[in-house]
Amino acid sequence: MSVKIALVGRPNVGKSTLFNRLVGKRLALVDDTPGVTRDRREGEARLGDLSFTVVDTPGLEEAPEAALEGRMRQQTDIALAEAAACLFLIDARAGVTPLDKTFASILRASGKPVILLANKVEGAAGDSGLYDSYGLGLGEPLAISAEHGEGMAELYNLLDPFLAEWQSDEKDEEIEWDDPLKPLRVAIVGRPNAGKSTLVNQIIGENRLLTGPEAGITRDSISVEWKWTGKDRDWPVKLFDTAGMRKKAKVQSKLEKLSVADSLRAIKFAEVVVLMMEATSPFEKQDLQIADLALREGRALVLAVNKWDLIEDRDAKMRELRETADRLLPQAIGIPIAAFSALTGAGINRLMPAVTRLYIDWNARVKTPELNDWLQEAVSRHAPPAVSGQRIKLRYIAQTKTRPPTFVAQCTRAEDLPAAYKRYLINGIRDAFDIRAVPIRLILKRPGNPFAKEKRR
Repeated sequence: MSVKIALVGRPNVGKSTLFNRLVGKRLALVDDTPGVTRDRREGEARLGDLSFTVVDTPGLEEAPEAALEGRMRQQTDIALAEAAACLFLIDARAGVTPLDKTFASILRASGKPVILLANKVEGAAGDSGLYDSYGLGLGEPLAISAEHGEGMAELYNLLDPFLAEWQSDEKDEEIEWDDPLKPLRVAIVGRPNAGKSTLVNQIIGENRLLTGPEAGITRDSISVEWKWTGKDRDWPVKLFDTAGMRKKAKVQSKLEKLSVADSLRAIKFAEVVVLMMEATSPFEKQDLQIADLALREGRALVLAVNKWDLIEDRDAKMRELRETADRLLPQAIGIPIAAFSALTGAGINRLMPAVTRLYIDWNARVKTPELNDWLQEAVSRHAPPAVSGQRIKLRYIAQTKTRPPTFVAQCTRAEDLPAAYKRYLINGIRDAFDIRAVPIRLILKRPGNPFAKEKRR
């Protein structure tokens, strides 16, 4: 496990910008609005030949513990306790503020190694703030520009003493989908205030993510690593908590647009998507749009119905949910539904078995001889319709990839095959090979003409 380095400082000093530069990706949201980061985010950073885990934290603010800013401060306190060293950022252009002095004294009392970074020094505007920062009592400040990459070589020299023993020459290797060491990527998505962060905290058994009655607390997509013990094996899991997605017409601010884009990116990189809905108002239009997006991306989808403790007749409600899901999401008939209360934890043990079963089906592979035996039987039972007096012929089928299961069939007049017959074939594959609830892609290709070259001659 690599050493952790925490980025700390008051709001809007450039912590997330430096985080993105160190990890080499635009993972953290960056905006001019103070207080964008609300949860601590970890990423694998590289600086030259040094590798470490960098932790982006919420801006340090003085506030009551019950307030949102106070709960954000608790996230920073946890990051400080877990870190081996801290990078304390100040805004050199704004100069040293009373808040900077307050938190500098906290860092000195913590006993952790601290590197003072004076950010935003490009040009001459930051000179006075750089000189003032000597008075914080944290040693000589390092002038950097996180946005433009200035000062990274000097930062390497300062970090090297802490990280030399953690250097690693390990190379990333491609591992099989069912390798017991490969983490299963699960994205938790849904409308604002559906209980996504509460669910993640309940699953892992700690208050890792910021929660509260306010809607839209989560802004970044935060990944949390965890291990779930199933019947046959332990599953390493990487959970992605995402920002709530409202209707497109209601998303006006730039910051919310960035949050939604981050959630969409989490869906694309996930393997299983858990769609959170409220038991009292399931399958609203926005829920269905999110579900359709996940299925079009080819992700395995699980429906998670939260606030199940508010339902009195649960058997009748589950039957209603089952019928509605099959009717409104016909592209994934039999999609798993897990009902629970994220707040109390009741029924939450139903979620991960549904996720892992679906993940196995998502990776299903069918042998080509068995597929073609099935195709002959399916065509003899229900032949394709004739188009313009000419019969459509299906001659061969093979599976070309998994994740999701994708099949290619040779078909004369492929463009004329009715959509209803294509659905008949997809449903037949589901029934014959027991591939339930995951999206199945069927691609029709016209067979090549073996005499085409002779005709051209």
